[in-house]
Amino acid sequence: QVQLVESGGGLVQAGGSLRLSCAASQSISNANVMGWYRQAPGKQRELVATVTSGGSTNYADSVKGRFTISRDNAKNSVFLQMNMLKPEDTAVYYCKASYVLWSYWGQGTQVTVSS
Repeated sequence: QVQLVESGGGLVQAGGSLRLSCAASQSISNANVMGWYRQAPGKQRELVATVTSGGSTNYADSVKGRFTISRDNAKNSVFLQMNMLKPEDTAVYYCKASYVLWSYWGQGTQVTVSS
């Protein structure tokens, strides 16, 4: 069982920046994929960004060029740098760790972007 704890969310004005962190209770070095997802009120959870164990990244079109995902296996952590934030980025952001057999989710952190 891997526990994931997100932090770094908050209230920011449009155009601002936030850095989200996700700390895992166990090693993530063998996690195939680490990812960030988000869910806005009344909407389905959607992929924001992922990073593989080999360092390959993937982003939703809506965040390309503004968000950067990174992982630090030594610290059992994954990060999401969010720049040029927009009101439509408002959501609860979740961290996900995907291993060969199991996937784990964090509890989420709220990001609110005011216009």
